[in-house]
Amino acid sequence: MSLTSVADQYIQQGGEFVSPPSLFVEKMKSIRVVLFDWDGVFNDGFKRGEEGSIFSEVDAMGTNLLRYALWRANGAVPVSAIMTGENNPSAVLFAKRENFTAVFTGTKNKGKAFQLFCDQYKCTPSQVLFFGDDVLDLEVARQCGVRIVIGRKSGVLFKQWVRSNQLADYITACDGGNHGLREGAEMIMGLTGWFDDVIRNRMVFSDNYQKYLAERKTTLTNHVALP
Repeated sequence: MSLTSVADQYIQQGGEFVSPPSLFVEKMKSIRVVLFDWDGVFNDGFKRGEEGSIFSEVDAMGTNLLRYALWRANGAVPVSAIMTGENNPSAVLFAKRENFTAVFTGTKNKGKAFQLFCDQYKCTPSQVLFFGDDVLDLEVARQCGVRIVIGRKSGVLFKQWVRSNQLADYITACDGGNHGLREGAEMIMGLTGWFDDVIRNRMVFSDNYQKYLAERKTTLTNHVALP
């Protein structure tokens, strides 16, 4: 599929390209790191007792396919992390299960936490692909190379602010409770031309996919609990 045909499909479903698709693809060439907010990105933001907020296997697959795509493009498993303002046990569980590089909890000041993250993992902001959804994510989004904002119908003025201040490259049609993360992940793979090969390899559990998986499994997740 052409760049235009992929972009048009997402626009027809209600997705919004704040940056032109051609620029989006160009910026993706620098991406080596994937960073996710948790509440409102992996879920609807509601809390459920001591476990906090949950996640969906649909979105989990989206993160894995995206990481596999980046591994194929760059020859290395991307640094992958979650940064949440709260203490979310489910986020820690998920990060460890999926062999993420790190999970940062208690990040009330995400701008400061992001500086710590970049220093610790020796990356520049322009190398980071970021998924966020709300106000405390915006200072991170301002700095990152590619920004996916998970949309929601209630955030009319918020989305207007994000647009006018160029704090996103794409705003999803689906919200966090309806797999906006998966939408963003598939959109990225579609625009870059990675989607078909990634799906074919994962579908048959190819040798190439198994090599990625073996490399991924060597990652030990670092839990950084900020005061």
